[in-house]
Amino acid sequence: MNVNFAERAHNHNWKLDPIVRSLLDTDFYKLLMLQFIWKNYPETPVTSEVHNRTVKVRLAERVGAAPLVEQLEHVRGLRFRRSELVWLAGNTFYGTRSIFQPAFLEWLEHDFRLSDYTVSEEDGQLVLRFSGLWTEVTMWEVYALAIVSELKTRAALAELSELELDVLYARAKTRLWDKIELLRTCGVQLSISDFGTRRRHSFLWQEYCVQAMRLSLNRGSGPDRFAGTSNTALAYKHDLEAIGTNAHELPMALAALASAGSDDELRASQYRVLELWGQSYGGALLIMLPDTFGSTQFLNGAPEWTADWTGQRMDSKDPHLAGDEYIAWLESRGRDPRQKRLIASDGLDVEDIIELHRYFEGRIRFSAGWGTLLTNDFRGCHPRGEDTLEPLSLVCKLTSAGGRPAVKLSDNLHKATGPAEEIARYRRVFGSAATEGAEVVV
Repeated sequence: MNVNFAERAHNHNWKLDPIVRSLLDTDFYKLLMLQFIWKNYPETPVTSEVHNRTVKVRLAERVGAAPLVEQLEHVRGLRFRRSELVWLAGNTFYGTRSIFQPAFLEWLEHDFRLSDYTVSEEDGQLVLRFSGLWTEVTMWEVYALAIVSELKTRAALAELSELELDVLYARAKTRLWDKIELLRTCGVQLSISDFGTRRRHSFLWQEYCVQAMRLSLNRGSGPDRFAGTSNTALAYKHDLEAIGTNAHELPMALAALASAGSDDELRASQYRVLELWGQSYGGALLIMLPDTFGSTQFLNGAPEWTADWTGQRMDSKDPHLAGDEYIAWLESRGRDPRQKRLIASDGLDVEDIIELHRYFEGRIRFSAGWGTLLTNDFRGCHPRGEDTLEPLSLVCKLTSAGGRPAVKLSDNLHKATGPAEEIARYRRVFGSAATEGAEVVV
């Protein structure tokens, strides 16, 4: 863990210092989703787009198109290594060995490719779009977000002297340690994972944070409080649990494909995703993500068998309200919430994690996915007092599937995406009101 961040940052002067060095440097859920897409929708065309919700930061000026293209082209030239595929084939994930089918791994080795893309500039922002088969587009999400985020980091670091860089990282390490010390005050039932790949400060800093969490929280007897990391490359390298299930991309795509049909077909698409997912995965991977088109309507209309799933991840709703709603729903279906998993992951910081852990303790098996504010919290650390290292709210969302617009309503009005007329139709079909949620920070 003895990494000289200041020296490494100061010496970014070779022709290309790749940000993504392995195709495993992605969130684990992307590989699970890729296998799902490969199995069920191998010929479906889609488009997706990177969007910077922190509009005050003009990325075209901070980062520039040329360095971005250089990094993207490097990723397009990567291939899964044989040792990585052997690990995917033989490792146990979520208590299940051989979760990835041999035919899928063979396809990864010989036929997997990333789609074409376009990079342009508009109103000071970079416009990055991906188009192609869904199997070619889906993996771009995490690679692209991590690249844009770290390019912004490198641009800010390039303005600092080696001494200033040393001060910066000393402050960031102190901040990280203070957060970990707070987590250590929680009981042994705390369960927390790293979800910070997409908007990280850098790969090296994410690796440092993951190692610090494991060394500090998993000491002594009892269960590990640091459960693992969503970053598959770090799980592979450091023998950690790879954490992740699925994301909004799946119900958005299936709804878009169903949107040409009746309103009933569109409404039913959110449960069709779960049916297909359950045919591929089971056990701890049966985690619902109900907020794509509104959590309340999802639970109200959910088939009885969904109550037998392992748990739910909350994303865009106040986690206290979302958790209470899920617990009440389980009880109404005759299920014991204490046997279920509840995952929070939206913009959490250490105080939120501790408070939510105590709020749900004894009521449901709560766990936290700690993202941007674990792996990219340099607020107040800049030696000149500038804000150039503060994290961005970067997202990469599906914009179409099968030639139809893709829509996300969310429980938070600020997170809705898609054409206005399609959003209006979806709100009518799903019965989801536009709720003014919290401002999106990360």
